[in-house]
Amino acid sequence: MSTQPLLLVQLTDPHLFAEEDGRLLGLATTDSLQQVVELVGKEQPQIDLLLATGDLAQDGSLGAYQRFAQITAPLCANARWTAGNHDCLQTLQQACAETDRLEAVTDIGHWRIILLNSSVPNEAYGWLQDEQLTLLERALNEAPTRHCLIALHHHPVDVGCAWLSPISLRNADALFALLDRFTQVRVLLWGHVHQPFAQKRGKLHLLGSPSCCIQFAAQSEDFNVSVEAPGYRWLRLHQDGQIESGISRIDSAICHSIDLSGQGY
Repeated sequence: MSTQPLLLVQLTDPHLFAEEDGRLLGLATTDSLQQVVELVGKEQPQIDLLLATGDLAQDGSLGAYQRFAQITAPLCANARWTAGNHDCLQTLQQACAETDRLEAVTDIGHWRIILLNSSVPNEAYGWLQDEQLTLLERALNEAPTRHCLIALHHHPVDVGCAWLSPISLRNADALFALLDRFTQVRVLLWGHVHQPFAQKRGKLHLLGSPSCCIQFAAQSEDFNVSVEAPGYRWLRLHQDGQIESGISRIDSAICHSIDLSGQGY
């Protein structure tokens, strides 16, 4: 087994449309994702796993999921996807048919990677159904000697934006009650918040990440778009359970088209 750290890349919230020229608050989301993926390709030549943590589509269309797969294909990385509140789970499953993209549990080296589905049909908030919590408990019970990273779409803790609180993971207490029983969990990773976030809960790293399209302004009471550029998160997972992680962003020139007066997405 290799002693080199694993390299994971998280792409989240690209909000693609059926139409290739679709725009979210003025930003062309296909172009934005393409630039982020090109940056990943330049900076991360060897990716052990690509995590796509929801809102891959803004409109839940098959065309959007097919385009996400096409744009990310040049990275030549094994990928795992999970759904966000803007996704259509049935269509996402159709797009992933005959692939392993929706496999919930992946073992690589000394680590176990677990993806959970926190989406609720026709709702913006998140909830982990009993079957998801059971899946998680079983996956952790079966891997007592592996370090574990868990990824989902919705944020389970307050990120400092009041308007995001009602659309967070609403049963986060159940998640943390389960995680507190397992000492091997090292990382809890999410999307949805369109901004970086990092906090520790004991030895557990809590990480939120920027979107591949528009960004939300940090510490905002009401919906507010930031002029920060789209980006991605990388994570190096060491065999002793230690992690390194960082954010990388594309050139901010793409942000000139964003409608900063938008009242929602």
